[in-house]
Amino acid sequence: MREIQFREALNEAMSEEMRRDENVFIMGEEVAEYNGAYKVTQGMLDEFGPKRVIDTPITELGFSGIGVGAAMNGTRPIIEFMTFNFSLVAIDQIINSAAKMMNMSGGQFNVPIVFRGATGNAGQLASQHSQNFENWYANTPGLKVVVPSNPYDAKGLLKSAIRDDDPVIFMESELMYGDKGEVPESEYLEPIGKAKITREGTDATLISFGKMMKVAHAAAEEMEKDGYSIEVIDLRTVRPIDYATIFESVKKTNRCVVVEEAWPLASISGDLTFNIQKTVFDFLDAPILRVNSLDVPVSYAPTLLEAVLPNKERTVKALRSVMYLD
Repeated sequence: MREIQFREALNEAMSEEMRRDENVFIMGEEVAEYNGAYKVTQGMLDEFGPKRVIDTPITELGFSGIGVGAAMNGTRPIIEFMTFNFSLVAIDQIINSAAKMMNMSGGQFNVPIVFRGATGNAGQLASQHSQNFENWYANTPGLKVVVPSNPYDAKGLLKSAIRDDDPVIFMESELMYGDKGEVPESEYLEPIGKAKITREGTDATLISFGKMMKVAHAAAEEMEKDGYSIEVIDLRTVRPIDYATIFESVKKTNRCVVVEEAWPLASISGDLTFNIQKTVFDFLDAPILRVNSLDVPVSYAPTLLEAVLPNKERTVKALRSVMYLD
């Protein structure tokens, strides 16, 4: 099977859906003339023209509101944020309009819109450009929140998101746009709300999503050197969460660690921990542990950045702790 970059997988997903449905269009900063800030929309202006690939001013609140209104009138907008840090400017339209319109209109208006862009740290970009808001948006009824970790899932999930009749938050990573992976040339869809076991194991369950999957797999490989078998689950979607897959895994391994880039308070990992212990408590042989970023703003200095973020070493330490090896 061919290998393509993460950004190419996203480009293919959007282009295929725009060819399939003339109501799909993309709007955002630098998506057209510049081919995208990260070249995700490269070539799309040439193919689809300026009415469907639309450059905007630096006005996230404005073009997000335009997208919500357009979605209510029968189109399927894709709204690109250069990063989700900038989505805070538009959060009123996302949470108070897109997420609530179906309910407030008594079912008269659905909002089939995708808000997509980069989330989390991308190196030395300091505190205002290095935040994770997956848990913020996942806290909101009416939204679906997708965070893929590889090109295959990125394409299949984005196509599903564009076809979805509800608003979808689709969160990527600047550090992953150049990652390569196997992606079929034939059409396929990946279901929203379904996790994937990416590594079978028997001694502990390790759960993560997005680019933290790299940390999870690195930790599992390190544990394998000492003869321990770690099962790794990629959530892929953090609203809704596929608890059925998680519960079955924990019933098998009896131990669990969750890795998440966001801060620990009110996080996805906190909700996972609560629901796992509430539902399969009798199967647990150890307390569930979480590996999050430290509870401080992300610094510019590379040494401080390294100290704050989840990493292989902290994850291995957590796995060894739930297995009572240390």
